[in-house]
Amino acid sequence: MTTEPVNRLAGETSPYLLQHAQNPVDWYPWCEEALERARREDKPILLSIGYSACHWCHVMAHESFEDEATARLMNEHFVNIKVDREERPDLDRIYQTAHQIVAQRGGGWPLTMFLEPEYQRPFFGGTYFPAEPRHGMPAFTDLLERVAAHFREQRDAVRSQAGQIASVFDDLDPAALREDRALGDEPIHKARDVLGRNADREHGGIGSAPKFPQAAQFERLLRHWRASANEEEPDVDALFLVTLTASRMAEGGIFDQLGGGFCRYAVDRYWQIPHFEKMLYDNGPLLALYGWLHVATGEPMFGRVARETAAYLLNDLRAEHGGFYSSRDADSEGEEGRYYLWTPDEVRALLDADDYELVAAHFGLDQPANFEGRWHLTVRRTVAELAAELGEAADELQSVIDACRRTLLEARSKRSAPGRDEKCLTAWNALAIRGLAVAGRCLEDETLTAAAAAAADFVIDEMVRDDRLYAVCTEGRTRFAAYLDDHAFLLDALLELLQSRWQRDYLDAAIQIADLLLERFADPAAGGFFFTANDAERLIARPKPLADEAMPSGNGVAAFALQRLGFLLGETRYLQAAENTLRFAWQAMDEFPHGHPTLISALEEYHAHPEIIVLRGDADEIGRWRDSAARLYAPRRLVFAIPADAPDLPGALAERRPLPNGS
Repeated sequence: MTTEPVNRLAGETSPYLLQHAQNPVDWYPWCEEALERARREDKPILLSIGYSACHWCHVMAHESFEDEATARLMNEHFVNIKVDREERPDLDRIYQTAHQIVAQRGGGWPLTMFLEPEYQRPFFGGTYFPAEPRHGMPAFTDLLERVAAHFREQRDAVRSQAGQIASVFDDLDPAALREDRALGDEPIHKARDVLGRNADREHGGIGSAPKFPQAAQFERLLRHWRASANEEEPDVDALFLVTLTASRMAEGGIFDQLGGGFCRYAVDRYWQIPHFEKMLYDNGPLLALYGWLHVATGEPMFGRVARETAAYLLNDLRAEHGGFYSSRDADSEGEEGRYYLWTPDEVRALLDADDYELVAAHFGLDQPANFEGRWHLTVRRTVAELAAELGEAADELQSVIDACRRTLLEARSKRSAPGRDEKCLTAWNALAIRGLAVAGRCLEDETLTAAAAAAADFVIDEMVRDDRLYAVCTEGRTRFAAYLDDHAFLLDALLELLQSRWQRDYLDAAIQIADLLLERFADPAAGGFFFTANDAERLIARPKPLADEAMPSGNGVAAFALQRLGFLLGETRYLQAAENTLRFAWQAMDEFPHGHPTLISALEEYHAHPEIIVLRGDADEIGRWRDSAARLYAPRRLVFAIPADAPDLPGALAERRPLPNGS
C-alpha cells in the first residue's frame, strides 16, 4: 500500500491550501523559509494564488498540479508558493496589480505569477493556464520551460522588467487635494451621471456580461434618490435603476430560488446563469440592500429576498460559535453547478401533476434547458403573471409555489453538497453583521439582530488578542494580523449593530478599532489608510486602495465609519482622519467617480452631516421609538436607544442625559 505524497501545506489551516497538500508539487506557504530557499538556490518563485470555492482553481489543480510530469518541472525550476487569497489579501492585492501591469488587462484566480528571488518582484504572470495549448494560451508545461529558460539566460532583462514593474507601484497613489482647496460635492453628481449612463435599463446591473452584484454602487444610487426626495424633481430614475436591478437579480439564477442567497456573479446579461460559488462577502451587503429597499419601496418581494438571504446565512454558513464561514464551492462531484441543476423528470417525480405544471411555468422547466442540457431554476413567469393568466389569487399561487420549493429544497439537500470553506474571516463576518443588523431593523426581526450580535461577540472574543485584531480563525486557531478591511468593516458593522441593540461592549470595541486604524494604518502625511499595518511584513509595495471592487473600499468604509463615530462622540481625531482620507482620494473620486461609491457616500456625509438621534429612557419605550424610526428609509440618520441607567458614556454621549421623568 502506497501513501500519497504530502507537501508543506499539510500543516496549514486554510481549506484551500489543504486541497493542495497531496499534490506532487513541492508547495510552500508564503513564508521566510521559501523566500530564503529561492534566494539561496537562485531560483525564481512560482506564486499561485487562489481560494477554495474557485472553479478554475480546481481545474488548474486537476490538470497541472496533480500531474507528476508537470510537478517535476515545477520542482526542478522553481520554488513553488501557494497562497489563499482570503488569508493573505495583501499579497493578492499586490500581485493582482502586478498582473494588470504585466498583462494590461484585469486579473482573476487562479493567479500565476513568476517572481525574481531577491526581492519577490514579478517579471511575468497570468491567471489560468491550460494543460494543453488552447484559446491562444500556451500549455502550462511549455510556459514553465520558457520562463525558466528566460530567467537563466536573460537575467539582466528579468531584473530590468521586475524593476520597472515594481517602480509603477510608486506612481499609483493619486495626488492629494491641497489643504487650501475645498472638498466640493462634484464627485457625488458625477457618480450618479456615470452610473446612469452605464446602467442596463432593460435587465438591470451595470454594463453587460459578466454581471456582478455590485451592492455598493446600487446603495449609492439609492442614497442619491433619497437625498433628492425633497427637491422639486426627485431623482426617481435612480430608484428605478436600483429596483430594476434588484428585481432582475431576485428573479434570475444568480439568486438561489430554493435555498436563498446569491452567487458571485452571472455569466450572462440576464442574471440567468451564475458562477455557482456563494460568498459571504456578497450576501452580507446584498442583505442590507434588500432590507433597505423593502423599507424604501414597501415592495414585499424585496422583503422576501432579504429574509431568504438571511436564512441562507443562518442555515448554511453560520458556525456553532456564532461566526460565519466564508463560502460554498461552485463544484460538486467534479462538476460546476451540479448541486443546483434539475431535469423536468426529477421535479415531476417530487410534485403532483397540477403543482408541477405551475412550478414548471414559474421556473422555466417547460422551456429549453439553460445549462448544459439541464435546468437551473430562474423565474421565467412571475406569480403575478401566472395569477392573471389562471384567474387565481396571487397569494394562493405563491403559497403553492413556496410549498413546492420546500419539497425541492429538501430533495436537493440529500445530494452531495459543494464544499464549504470553514474559515472565519473578520472582514467578511463584519459585512454579515452589518447586513443582519440592518435587515433586523428593516424587517423587524429580532432573530436577525440576535444573529448579528452573536457574530459580533465571536469576533470580539476570538479575533482580538493583546490589543490587536486578527483576520482569520479556522478550527479555533486565530492567525494573521488583520488588514485595513477587517478594521474598517468591523467598525462600520458595530455602529449598525449599536443602532439595533445598544451594548456598551460594542461601543468600546468600536472605539478600540477606530484607535487601531489611526495608530497602525493611517498615513498622517498624505492622508488615507494603508492596507497593512505599520508593523506588518514588508512586501514590494504598501498600497492604499481606494476603489470598490468585489467588496467595498477599505478606505471608503474607514472614512465613512470614522466620520460617523466622530460625530457621535464629538471626537475630532476621527473626523480629521476621515477628511484626510477624502482629500487623499479626491482625484480618484473626481476622475473615476463610479468606481468609488463608498468614498462618495463618505463625501456626501462630509457635506450633509449624519443626523444622530440619541434616545434615553426606559428600555422598552425607547426601543419602540427606535423601531418606529427604522420603518423609514433615511440613510443619513443614526438612531441609538440608550437606557437611562447606562453609566459613564464616553465623549459627547455623556451630555445626552435622560430627562428627569426618564423620557
